[in-house]
Amino acid sequence: MATLADLVELVRAPAALSVPGDVVAGAAAAGVLDRRTPALAGASVLLYWAGMAANDWADRRLDAVERPERPIPSGRVRPGTAVGLAAGLTTAGVALAAAAGGRRAAAVAVPLAVTVWGYDLRAKNTPAGPAVMAACRGLDVLLGASAGRLARALPAALTVAAHTWTVTALSRREVTGADPALPLGTLAGTAVVAAAAARAARLTSDGEVPGRGVPGRDLFGRTGDDPAGRGPDAQPVGSSRADAPRCGAHATSRRTDRIRARLSARRGSGDARAGSLRGTLAAVVPAALAAWYAVGYGAAQARVVAEPSAGRVRAAVGAGITGLPALQGALTARSGAGLLGLAVAAAAPLGRRLARLVSPT
Repeated sequence: MATLADLVELVRAPAALSVPGDVVAGAAAAGVLDRRTPALAGASVLLYWAGMAANDWADRRLDAVERPERPIPSGRVRPGTAVGLAAGLTTAGVALAAAAGGRRAAAVAVPLAVTVWGYDLRAKNTPAGPAVMAACRGLDVLLGASAGRLARALPAALTVAAHTWTVTALSRREVTGADPALPLGTLAGTAVVAAAAARAARLTSDGEVPGRGVPGRDLFGRTGDDPAGRGPDAQPVGSSRADAPRCGAHATSRRTDRIRARLSARRGSGDARAGSLRGTLAAVVPAALAAWYAVGYGAAQARVVAEPSAGRVRAAVGAGITGLPALQGALTARSGAGLLGLAVAAAAPLGRRLARLVSPT
C-alpha cells in the first residue's frame, strides 16, 4: 500500500508552490484580488497535483526503463491508485473553482483540466507538447482573472506561458541530454520573458494602476466634488440648517468646515505619500524580481550550454520550476500589488529547499 510519502513524491507536492502565483498574478492584472483568490489558488494546486499523478500513470512503461526510481515503476504506488488519485484531484479542483468563482471560474477550470489531461495522455511526446503545457499555465493565470475582464490578464498569461514553454522544451531532454542549440534558444526566451515582466506598470497621478480604483473616488472614498469628502449632495459651506437656529447653525457649520478642511489636508498628504510608495514599488519591485528570476533560471540554462548533459538539463528544469514564483511576483507587482508580489516571490527559495527533498521533475 502506498504511503503518504510515496503520494507526495508522485504528485511532486512541494513543486505546487509554483502554482498559486499564477492565480494571484491573474487576479492582480484583472483588478479582482479578493476573498475568492485563495480558493481559486487552491483549485489550481489540486489540478497541478492531478496532472502530475496522471503524467506518471501515462508514462509508467517508459519510466520503467528511464526513471525506475519513480513511485509507479518502483512498485510503491499502483497504477490504479495513481490514475484514481488524478481523477479525484481533478474533480476536486474543478468543484472548488466553481464553488469559489461560480460559472465564470468553472468556464476556465474545465478547459484547464481538459488541457492538463490532454497533455499527459496525448500531446506530451509530440511536437505540440511544449505549446500545450504552456496553454495549461496560461489558463491557470486566467483562472485567477475569471471574476474580471480576462483581456487585462492576457499579457501576464502569455508571459507565464512563454516561460513554461522554455521549461517544457528542456524537460524533453532530461534523460538524453540536449544539443547546445536548445538551451541557447530557451535562454533567449527567458531574457524576453524577464524583460516583459520587468516593465513598470503605467500609474495614475495617485499611484494607482488605471482601472483598479472606484470611478470618481480616491482611496479614502472621497469624490472631487467637495474637498472635505462629503460628496456632491453635501450641504454648501456656510449654509443654514432648516431645523436649527440660524446663527447657531452658521457658527457650527463654520467650525465643522474648518475641522473637515484640516482633516482633508492631512488625508491628502497621506494619499500623496501612499501614492508615492505605490509608484516606487510598481517601478522597482517588478524589475528586481524579474532580474532575480532571470539570474537564477538563466544561470542554470547557461550551464547546460556549457555542458548539455542530462543532469545539467534536469537541474535547469528544476530551476525553471522553483524560480517561477519570482516571475509571478514580478507580474503581480506590475499590476500595482508590490508587497503581494514580494510575498509571492518568497515561495521561490522555499521551493528550492524542498526540491532537495522531493524532486520537482
